Amino acid sequence: MIGYAFKEWAVICQALAEGRQSLILRKGGIAEEGGVFRPEHSRFWLFPTQFHQQGEGIKPEALPLLKTAQANQPPVGSVRLSHFVEVTGAFFVPRLDIAESLDRLHMWSAETVQKRFVYRQPGLYVLAARVFRAVQARDVMLRPADEGCKTWVELSEEPSDVGAMPVMDSRTYATFLDDLDTLLHPRAFA
Repeated sequence: MIGYAFKEWAVICQALAEGRQSLILRKGGIAEEGGVFRPEHSRFWLFPTQFHQQGEGIKPEALPLLKTAQANQPPVGSVRLSHFVEVTGAFFVPRLDIAESLDRLHMWSAETVQKRFVYRQPGLYVLAARVFRAVQARDVMLRPADEGCKTWVELSEEPSDVGAMPVMDSRTYATFLDDLDTLLHPRAFA
């Protein structure tokens, strides 16, 4: 069982759910200790949120994903947990040029990456995310403790992860990891 959820823009959760993206970029929320994100959990449910989500914060090709995410919202006062993540790598990126080199691997706009990178202390976290679709989605009621600008939500009701299937096959995910490694660790050539 997985007892935590990760708050993320609903459009990014949709991209992850469709296998259009396999990484998560994160800076940190105001409500987090010191305003700094920490990759505390290696398995978590995606907690789609509209908080801070902006159409101008994503690439134009992500607008259909935004519309799908908006159309599939659960009833007011609840959140739908349908996908979970297994983190296969967590990296801190201290250079903007490296963060920008990841552009084709995510749906944030270049401006969003730049703004998030320079906010407070320079840098971004990158999580390599193997995403799984639950056999059955579960709507859970939002609680006051779930609100605010923070990343982690402790679940009082844990959906079942039994029988979940990866949204991306193993070979495609391995190719993504190789690509990510190359971008995060550029080699100097003589």
